[in-house]
Amino acid sequence: MTSASIDVVGIGNAIVDVIANAEDSLLARESLVKGTMTLIDAPRAEALYQMMGPAIEASGGSAGNTMAGLASLGGKGAYVGKVRDDFLGLVYRHDITAIGVRFDTQVATTGPGTARCLILVTPDGQRTMNTYLGACVDLGPADIDPEIIVAAQITYLEGYLFDPPQAQEAFRKAAAIAHAAGRKVALSLSDPFCVGRHRAAFRDLVDREVDILFANEAEICSLYETADFAAAAAAVRRHVAIAALTRSAAGSVILTPGAEHLIAAAPVARVVDTTGAGDLYASGFLYGLTRALPLPTCGEIGSLCAAEIICHFGARPEVQLSRLVAEAGRA
Repeated sequence: MTSASIDVVGIGNAIVDVIANAEDSLLARESLVKGTMTLIDAPRAEALYQMMGPAIEASGGSAGNTMAGLASLGGKGAYVGKVRDDFLGLVYRHDITAIGVRFDTQVATTGPGTARCLILVTPDGQRTMNTYLGACVDLGPADIDPEIIVAAQITYLEGYLFDPPQAQEAFRKAAAIAHAAGRKVALSLSDPFCVGRHRAAFRDLVDREVDILFANEAEICSLYETADFAAAAAAVRRHVAIAALTRSAAGSVILTPGAEHLIAAAPVARVVDTTGAGDLYASGFLYGLTRALPLPTCGEIGSLCAAEIICHFGARPEVQLSRLVAEAGRA
């Protein structure tokens, strides 16, 4: 096996985030389920945007956030995601390449515009996401460049991208290329509702193609149709080499077929916005893993990155994560 020139290549929805504070009453009035992601159409996106207060706009998308975190840690990342040849598409490409992430995916010249996610942050720091996928739905097998997949130690798949059938085909193509080259495949389950929509397909993917699984408590319980976290954790150990399961303030659990590691959450003064916490946990974990660090250390780096992101608005780091990790003695 040739040496990898890229640590991680992420495949996901290229989305511009629009983030604003919101009261619980707005969520209730619009029948929005706090802490989840809902897919919406263009008219709904426009209507919700008009209801939002002053907003911060930034390039996002779950796997894109993870790649940004990896770059901030000093890792080498690449990204595969679909944008349109419009203003938001140009903004997205500039933002992700400016932080040092390789982004070569061909832009769409017809069809829907670049995707956007309207994120409502309630006073408790929870984020409720309403996503217009736009050009994202057109990502398919043709967008998977074998050269990039082979060059990466780990191919990281974003569960949010699982809705369009051709995206599932793209995942399987990427996984096959990665495994044929002796590389690893990681998957983030992303959202319990997304898991519920495609549970059988997710289980098949996890069982056949995934080496490293990321999920929070709600997502892993949804995957195995149980309200018992311990039962879900026991189930996943039979299907993947490594499972990193996050539990918010309770930290995370890292499982292998023969070991279990409990990782404490890194302390934070105040939770401002939980947007991107799981994405940045994955950044830290994958950074450690691609450097062959012990699994508990990988989890601790993930916790440090997640703690940084929930202290401010937005899902991109505001400080250099490599410095935080070095100061904590985890580099």
